[in-house]
Amino acid sequence: MTSQTGMTFNELQADVRNYLERGYSAEVDPIVFEQIPRLITLAERRISRELKIQGFQVVTTSQMVAGLAVYPKPDRWRETISINFGSGTTYNTRNQIFPRSYEYLRNFWPDETVFGAPQFYADYSYTNWIFAATPDLNYPFEVLYYELPPLLSTEQQTNWLTEYAPQLILYGALLEATPFLKNDERIGVWKNFYDDAKASLNTEDIKKKCVWWVHDLPKQCVILCTDAQFC
Repeated sequence: MTSQTGMTFNELQADVRNYLERGYSAEVDPIVFEQIPRLITLAERRISRELKIQGFQVVTTSQMVAGLAVYPKPDRWRETISINFGSGTTYNTRNQIFPRSYEYLRNFWPDETVFGAPQFYADYSYTNWIFAATPDLNYPFEVLYYELPPLLSTEQQTNWLTEYAPQLILYGALLEATPFLKNDERIGVWKNFYDDAKASLNTEDIKKKCVWWVHDLPKQCVILCTDAQFC
């Protein structure tokens, strides 16, 4: 069945085979046939690494434990955007926790056995955060972060890329496939298509972050922007 808004994993594999004119069946072209899902996975990881866009943003909530300073990051976490926690009698007053380096936190709060309201966080490892001060209460907290979307598979037929950026994931997969097939003269072709699709998506995302987009100055947000990263 054809997706109404994008494509499915099965459709994406079929498109890759048609563009490459390879890997149509396990009997005729087994190596390429088996490699295509892996090439799509490589493209997904490349895109999530290269783009920080709204489509990859996720909000999750959890709860601190009094006396515990280290907390696990969500599965498929890529980069933290912000963290806040609730305080007050009903824990509805939001308090921002600010990012700092690990060394800063250790200097700011050298004794984890002393408790207080968290003010800062840092990456403790790739899979954990550390807060300072060590929480003195079981505060609820909220994290906004960039994730690696659920990777496509036979069981996971769609994700954000197939729904909203089908061209990008298609060209990304073709770009990954070309050196595998030792078809080096096509690398530049697929890279240009991939870069154009990526730039278009990135520009669209930047415009969402800007209060006023000046159309006479493409790819520039020059009047009032909500995110200093882009202006």
